[in-house]
Amino acid sequence: MNARVSPLVSFQQVSKRFAVSDGEVEALRDFNLDIREGEFVAIVGASGCGKSTLLRLLIGLDNDYQGQILIDGKRVSGIGSERGIVFQEHRLFPWLTVAENIELGLVNEALDATAKQQRVKDFIALVGLEAFSAAYPHQLSGGMAQRVAIARGLVASPRILLLDEPFGALDALTRQQMQDELLAIRERARITTLLVTHDVEEAIFLADRVVVLEPRPGRIKRVVEIDLPHPRERASLDFHRLREILLHELTRDDRYLPPSVARIHDLPLTYLAC
Repeated sequence: MNARVSPLVSFQQVSKRFAVSDGEVEALRDFNLDIREGEFVAIVGASGCGKSTLLRLLIGLDNDYQGQILIDGKRVSGIGSERGIVFQEHRLFPWLTVAENIELGLVNEALDATAKQQRVKDFIALVGLEAFSAAYPHQLSGGMAQRVAIARGLVASPRILLLDEPFGALDALTRQQMQDELLAIRERARITTLLVTHDVEEAIFLADRVVVLEPRPGRIKRVVEIDLPHPRERASLDFHRLREILLHELTRDDRYLPPSVARIHDLPLTYLAC
């Protein structure tokens, strides 16, 4: 990161403990990370390594931690409209329409009814659901419902979008389609994004950098720059190389040792495309 450019988000020596029945659990220890404006950062790691805890702290749902989390140099002290979040489950209210669910994202915005309606309409168009504004959640596919959740997370025009396993409940084909949709939305909205995921390929496909966390207490093991141009090809040699690097960091399994360029070229095409 260019030291002359101040980060939009800065985690500084962040540690977090949870009280449990037989003592304490150390979820995070000395977590340090700067995120530039407009950057897409993915965090990967095993279950229980503190990924979702980081999002809770950044969104402002939990202020009981050590260290500092700064946005534009100011400490996070609670929730704010400059941050939006999308969870793994879409969490739409079943008795509200698509438009009404999205409008919930504007509950704290000082807009009149006409301005709110126009904002909602704009973000329904952003996620490509113009024909479904009056539909109810049970009338939507899983991917469509998650697009509504993304629109709700974006409708207040936050500077930072937090994604907590947003496609984890979708089937493989819909998941890939939603990853493409997210990249298209990000290109139009130019929003800083922090993604938590278990899916290494998803992280490589979407992110500018991937942060690998070690488990309990969660701490950074490695940060990998994803220097692939968009659109990214999952079957490409470079994509496969990065996948092996990250899988090896996560598992320490020598089957995922990063191969030499010569070894990659010797692999059969069926293996490269898997």
